[in-house]
Parts: sequence; structure tokens; C-alpha cells
Amino acid sequence: MEKIKISFILNDENVSAEVDPRKRLLDILREDFSLTGVKEGCSEGECGACTVIIDDKAVTSCLVLAPQVNGHRVTTIEGLEKNGELHPLQEAFIKAGAVQCGFCTPGMILAAKALLDKNPDPTREEIKTAISGNLCRCTGYKKIIEAIELAVNILKGGQ
Repeated sequence: MEKIKISFILNDENVSAEVDPRKRLLDILREDFSLTGVKEGCSEGECGACTVIIDDKAVTSCLVLAPQVNGHRVTTIEGLEKNGELHPLQEAFIKAGAVQCGFCTPGMILAAKALLDKNPDPTREEIKTAISGNLCRCTGYKKIIEAIELAVNILKGGQ
């Protein structure tokens, strides 16, 4: 099949790529852009390991064809760190001990970021709902939820 050219904003940079139109966003992020924070878990959009933010929405990249991001803004876990400084969510996950094996962590953080970008002061139930599409096999989600609540505090200027 003939490749097509796509252009989009990836982690605040304008990028373009020649892609097979059947290729998934997950694959071009990992293979063409070397962004391995995007994990392949189930390949069915059920586990959340491949979560990225497209425009302002958390999306499972295994269910998005590469051409669908043409003209859009895509954020991966690698795009959260700025000038050597971790995003408050990343810091909070470390401080709260919400990182076990780390496989689900990028997707969890991006799902939380999409929530906090829309709602900077979510309830615990809203946090649970926002991460409900992300599976973690190591924890009971307690520390993950606490990390997101800590990030809310940090973003409000607290510690």
C-alpha cells in the first residue's frame, strides 16, 4: 500500500512522517519517533497502557490509525517533562510511591493529566472515573489515586 504523509504536533513540536495508512498511532510513536513510554498492552483499547492525549482527550493509541492524527496535537509521557523538570503529576507519582513495575504509569499519568487539564480540582470519584480505562496489576490503585490528589495539591501551590 502506498504511504501517505501526515503532519501533526507531537509533544509541542511540529512533525511529519510518511506512513502506511493502516499503521496505528502506537506503532509510529514507538517505531518512527522512538517514544517508548507508550506501551503496547492488550492491542484492544482495554488496558490503557498506550494512552496518549490527542488534543485534550486521553485516547488509547492502539485504536487510532496514524492518519487520524493529521493536523492534531499528540502528547506522550515524554512530552510532560519540560527543561529537565518533571511534570507535577510525575513528581507526585514518585513521592506517593505510585510506581510499581511502571508499565501502566505513563498511561495513568496521561489519563490524569487529561482530567486535570479539564478539571483542576476533581473529587476522588472523578479521579477514579478518569483512570478507569487504565489497568494496573501491581497496586490496588490506592497510591495512584493518592498521587493524583497530591498533584492537585502541588498544582494549587501546596506540597
